Amino acid sequence: MDIDVVLPCLDEEAALPWVLERMPDGFHPIIVDNGSTDRTTEVAASFGARVVHEPRRGFGAACHAGLTAATSDLVCFMDADASLDPRQLPRVADPVVSDEADLVLGRRVARPRSAWPTHARLGNAVLAGRLRRRTGAPLRDLGPMRAARRLDLLALHLADRRFGYPLEMVLRASASGWRIAETDVDYLPRTGRSKVTGTVRGTVRAVADMRRVMAEQNQMAAGRS
Repeated sequence: MDIDVVLPCLDEEAALPWVLERMPDGFHPIIVDNGSTDRTTEVAASFGARVVHEPRRGFGAACHAGLTAATSDLVCFMDADASLDPRQLPRVADPVVSDEADLVLGRRVARPRSAWPTHARLGNAVLAGRLRRRTGAPLRDLGPMRAARRLDLLALHLADRRFGYPLEMVLRASASGWRIAETDVDYLPRTGRSKVTGTVRGTVRAVADMRRVMAEQNQMAAGRS
């Protein structure tokens, strides 16, 4: 089974060779360039990856551009900074392929522990706890490595184009009755500095986006009741 893998990118020239060399057979990378100023697109093309350009800045904008460009029945998402090992993509894809789940997230297990800064790990834990209470989904992490069927994802009509996109995906999937599951994946020291978790400011911005999405979805749910 062919599976498209969406990798949002912003200046990931240094990390991409390691990432693309480790892409498993049958998993086809879609590099979504979100305004890189380095050789991200040239490196991606040299490895035979499909390159999509998304001029609108934002993590969600890049993810959604990759989703709309994908053609396979099943789509995976993952970061392109070498913090996640593409060889572990089958861990999140297989339960969807076998129809055991509709959306699978990779729960990040830091190896070593310092790979995941404390401020980012704590912020994620707080949001994951709220998400469990809101949806009942057994999630301990809003992991960026995930898998679902393409047409089902498009039918969710995801609207956020910033850091709230991953959270909105889970909230809308839960509201639609999806079976949501989680599996462990390694979280490694990234190549280069993170635009989000590498700084307290970036983490605060991401958490604010996710809280905004949570509040918006709560208002929508209240309006339907």
